[in-house]
Amino acid sequence: MSDARIPDEFRGRLQHMREKAQELDQAAERADDAHERDRLKEKAQRLRARSEQESGMAAGDIEPLP
Repeated sequence: MSDARIPDEFRGRLQHMREKAQELDQAAERADDAHERDRLKEKAQRLRARSEQESGMAAGDIEPLP
């Protein structure tokens, strides 16, 4: 989805969420413990999904879930 349709007030928040997800993925790659690695990967995935949902809502493509 293009950020061109997203209001400026949401762009910074969405970018921050995406960067945080990337940081979590990198931390997962460095984690020695398999449980911690899985936890970090799952957290990154949830953050990316939330970012995509908020991006769609901000662009007016989707309605929020009840």
